[in-house]
Amino acid sequence: MSKVKVYYNSACPVCDAGIKGQRQRMESCGAEVEWIDIHKDAEAVCEIGAQREFVRERLHVVDERGDVKIGADAFEVLFRHTPTQAVLARIIRLPILRTVARWLYNGFAACLYAWNRFRKRW
Repeated sequence: MSKVKVYYNSACPVCDAGIKGQRQRMESCGAEVEWIDIHKDAEAVCEIGAQREFVRERLHVVDERGDVKIGADAFEVLFRHTPTQAVLARIIRLPILRTVARWLYNGFAACLYAWNRFRKRW
């Protein structure tokens, strides 16, 4: 198994705060995760074949099998590797809730991305 890799954008204050909290939870349980800030390392997105703007908008995670997960699916991977959040991973995997989680995440991410662009964070 490979280490989970998280590609996130620290220029977004909401995203940065969320990642800091998740990182603390995961480190406290000994999860092996590589945290890659695409705001500081723009070229890192090449590793996953993504456009930087898309990674700025939506969280990307490479799971333990090497599969790239985006948005709500990325959070499912993180929750699955955090014992205190494992139940959230199971909930998100339920067919109807997975669809709803994706829809909600994508809508929120689009609004947050627009807000950050408006505020000229990058």
